[in-house]
Order: sequence, then structure tokens, then C-alpha cells
Amino acid sequence: MNPRPVLPLKLPAGRPPRILIVRLSAIGDVVMASGLIRSLRARWPDATIHWLVEPPAAPLLAHNPRLDGVKTMPRAVLQQLWRERRLGALAGEVLALRRRLRAERYDLVLDAQGLLKSGFCAWLTGAPQRVGLRSHEGSQHLMHHRVSPPAGADRRIGSEYRALGVALGAAESDFRLDLAVGAAPRERARAALAEAGVAGRWVALCPFTTRPQKHWFEDRWAELAQAFAARGLQPVIVGGPGDVEAAARIAALAPAAANLAGRLKLDETVAALAEAALLVGVDTGLTHMGTALDVPTVALFGSTRPYLDAATPRTVVLYDALPCSPCRRRPSCAGRFDCMRSLEVQRVFDTATRLADGTPTLPILPVS
Repeated sequence: MNPRPVLPLKLPAGRPPRILIVRLSAIGDVVMASGLIRSLRARWPDATIHWLVEPPAAPLLAHNPRLDGVKTMPRAVLQQLWRERRLGALAGEVLALRRRLRAERYDLVLDAQGLLKSGFCAWLTGAPQRVGLRSHEGSQHLMHHRVSPPAGADRRIGSEYRALGVALGAAESDFRLDLAVGAAPRERARAALAEAGVAGRWVALCPFTTRPQKHWFEDRWAELAQAFAARGLQPVIVGGPGDVEAAARIAALAPAAANLAGRLKLDETVAALAEAALLVGVDTGLTHMGTALDVPTVALFGSTRPYLDAATPRTVVLYDALPCSPCRRRPSCAGRFDCMRSLEVQRVFDTATRLADGTPTLPILPVS
């Protein structure tokens, strides 16, 4: 039985609701919000559930059988028209988006991003029930309800999205990250792995992310790769098109490593990671994918800590709570990145190999 909803929703009687999730970006956040799909499907089994997302992250959702549709918000087009001051064309694109969304006649729209851009998209739908998650930047004025779980109260992955599901009447246990692998991406991923000479058990190394203070160090990645190879686990460097140069530098230091950076599309990357025996990564979308796909995963956090509890024993978070951590976007260590430097190669290797071997691993508690 579902718990009583926290929100006084007024949904139509006599037919399944039509629901839209709005989480436009970024890749890691879409992965962590994906648990809402299972929450909503459990709460309303017969509902029509769509997701509105920006095109770069859309492949994460395209193959999910629990979604009835994926809509895209053409942010890059809108930004380009704004830069060029083509205001008439910009208005036309916005009105076209509004028509597409209103044609779906959604009963309930969830702004799971809480920003003005996402709230505006939710408002464009004209839905009679709009619920915002931690809505700010003015988007709160476009919502009928606002869910604001206390920051830091729940250390589990995707805790704020879990709280949103509970507010709608879903059980906490219904929230589980939800990535699906498409048949065609699986075949392309397997072909790319074979072309790179990867056979047998392999470990995905995911070193790349958006800010330097979230990175581990390239020489340590290379040392870790060689250690895995000596243990009989083929190291494979995984990343996107923007990571090609950095991946090449690591590969040059680690001859045993295969390098797939820039060679896979996003849904192909999901398919490849699903077949890894182990994943080690920093605070990046690929690491969260490992958890979503139930791959044994070691997450290296320092300047950020999106979660300390992955809600599964198959993911271990390594995080040392230094006095300056988490600094997020304002590091105070003069570029030393002490929080990441405290994560020594041997510690990461030992944690990862225990996890890969199925040896029970104690929870990693932050150092006080």
C-alpha cells in the first residue's frame, strides 16, 4: 500500500493520469533523478509518463520501457537565437514548444530541477497541477506545490528525488535509479570493446568531470590501471568527446589500458558500462551510471559529495571530510586539491578489488 501523499493533489477521477517529469540536465543529475520513473510507475501503474530533457541527455531515457515518451527542450537553439537577437524566431520556437507540450494535456507536471528554465517549461504545459522540487530563481511562483526536503538530512543517492516521490504518495522503497540498455547500443558497445582488444573481465575507469577540483590525478589513474592489469582486470578508460586529450595522456602512462574515450555515444556508453566487472570514477555521470546499472562501483569524492550512501552495497564512496570539504565551486587549497590527494592509489585499489571479488566491504565513513 502506498503511503498517504503529502501533497493535496487533484488528479482526474476515472482515468489514469498523464504525467511529465521535467529534468533538463545534466547527465549525472538525470541519472540520479531516474528513480522517479519507478516511483511514479509504482504509484500510478497505468499512467502515461513522459520526460522533458535537453537533447544531450535524452539518450539516457530513450530505451526505458517504463517511460511512455521522451520530449526534448531545444536549449541550444533557443540560446543561439537569443545571442543573435532573432527575437521573432525565438518567440516562434517557444510557442512551438508550448504547443507540443499542451497537446499532451498533462494532469501533473513535476519540475525536478527547480530552476527558472525548468519551471518555465513546466508552466508552458498549462498543467493544472505543477509540483516543483526546491524551486527557486522565481520558478516557485510558477508551481502549485513546492517540495523542499532539508538539505543533508538524507545521505542516500538521489535523496531529493526520493523525497519528491514520497510527497506524491510513492513508497521510499519504490525509488531506484533506472537506466535501460537498448539492443542496438549494446551491439555497438560490444563491437567497440572488441575493436579495442578488450576481452574477459574489465574495469571501467571514469576520470573525467566538469571541474578540476573534482578530478583525481592522471598519474594515479595510470598507476591504478596498471595495478588492475596485474590483477587480471583489463582497464578501460571511458569518457566523452571532450575527454579525448586527457584520456590519451593517461593511456600513454598506462600501456595496459584500452582507451574508449570519445568513441561511444551516450547510450552506447551506458551499454558498455553495464558489462563492466567494476567501475572506478569521480563525481561524474558515468560513476552514477555504474550504481544505476548495479555494477560494482567505487566513487571518489572530495570537493563535492552528492551522496555518501549509494543505497546499495555494490557501490562504495571514498570521501574524507577534510575541514575544507566539500568546497564545491570555491576551493581554498591553492590548487593542491587535498581532498582528492588524500585518496591514495593503494586504498582505491584495495577497496575496488574487494568489491569486485564480492568480499564484504564496510561502509566508508568520512574522516572527521
